[in-house]
Amino acid sequence: MARPSIVPIALTLDDRTGYTLWAPPWEEDGEEWQAFLGTTEDDTAKVHLFPTPAALAAFCRTSTDHDLADHPVWPVVVGLDAEDLTPDDDHRFDLDGVYDIAAENPDRWAVEELAATVDIVSRLAECLDTGAGDDEDEDDDETQFEAVAELAAKPEIGSLGLGVDAFVGRSGEDAWVGVGGVLDDLWEDVVEELNEHFDWTGAGSSTLEDYPAASEVEDVDPEDVPDDVVLVDDDEPAVAAPVRTIARGGGISATPAEVAKAGAFWESVGILPVEIVVPEGAGVTLRCYVEDVARFLGRDGEVFVFDTPAELARFCKGSESHDLVEIASWAEVADTDVPPLPADQDRYDLTGLSEVLAEVADGAAGLVDHQAFAQPVEGVRDLAEYAGLTRVDELLSPTAALGTAVARGEADPHAVLRAEDAATLRPEWDEVVTQVSGALVFRD
Repeated sequence: MARPSIVPIALTLDDRTGYTLWAPPWEEDGEEWQAFLGTTEDDTAKVHLFPTPAALAAFCRTSTDHDLADHPVWPVVVGLDAEDLTPDDDHRFDLDGVYDIAAENPDRWAVEELAATVDIVSRLAECLDTGAGDDEDEDDDETQFEAVAELAAKPEIGSLGLGVDAFVGRSGEDAWVGVGGVLDDLWEDVVEELNEHFDWTGAGSSTLEDYPAASEVEDVDPEDVPDDVVLVDDDEPAVAAPVRTIARGGGISATPAEVAKAGAFWESVGILPVEIVVPEGAGVTLRCYVEDVARFLGRDGEVFVFDTPAELARFCKGSESHDLVEIASWAEVADTDVPPLPADQDRYDLTGLSEVLAEVADGAAGLVDHQAFAQPVEGVRDLAEYAGLTRVDELLSPTAALGTAVARGEADPHAVLRAEDAATLRPEWDEVVTQVSGALVFRD
């Protein structure tokens, strides 16, 4: 069981986005608990939603009349500001967009996003259900959320937990159609059940007029955002306290909609843009897999990286030899005008983890969990495989301290990183970053 944490999340429904907090399952006094920021009145549980992270932060600083007030880390949350309470992309759930996702091809992004949305819906229903078990004569399975329970019980929905591999080939196509069919039948009932328990007034601190239409603010200009609100657009670990985030690419200035549109092409050719952030700078390159072995745009174990997607695109149209030329779809890459914009899943900030480890080692223990390793280590393993970085393999082996921490994160993502562990891991990670940096060649 993970140690207690509190995670900011965003829920979009009826073209409104509300911000709230979720406490993932934790154990206390031998019992398992899970909760959302809300209250129960007249036997009806409500989740408080706020129009901005700043409004959420203001409520947290002043209110103690809610279900998270006794949470072990609530005293930490009270001191957080809008930046710290801005959800990362993994904790933004668009309940309006479920049909659109199901209508897409079942790539890993669509499957993961749909699975995450169904999961948070199930967790909400579990926490908000005050009716089950109230009467000894009632059936133990009775619930206030019948549609949610029916949805979760469908084998088609269960297949989402198997990942994208469950939707490969003809049988996979049929399975994906089955997922869409279940959603067509049940999703409207699901959101209707949930919406009865959503408090869009922020416990009386807001009105519906305070919520801008989600469709109108999807691509927000940072200059239009108040000073106390910081936009976050990355795969920052889900923690209950501030963790440094990576900026949106050294030379990348693209909206999420533009990235998603470009991603359709890159997914189709099986070669994906990747961003890597090291102390020397941020750069973009390309990566594919040949028989499950990572291959990058480069040559002789060196990875070519470029300051901007535009510079990368110009290189791809040239005639210089490299290790991706022999890939069957390379001709399409060389001919396309679709910009190579990395998706959030393919952006690896190696310096960010170094800074996090330094902060924890200096006293921020208990505020960062082990899943902080997941994203950067994924990129490092691929780079080490391509460049033949045996020292990196040694440092990430299960018998090494760093490898043990990574394995812990895979088994128990919310296990909190201790200061003494971070002090040991930081120099090892810095050595990993140095090794990887040596394999990158920044091109003009």
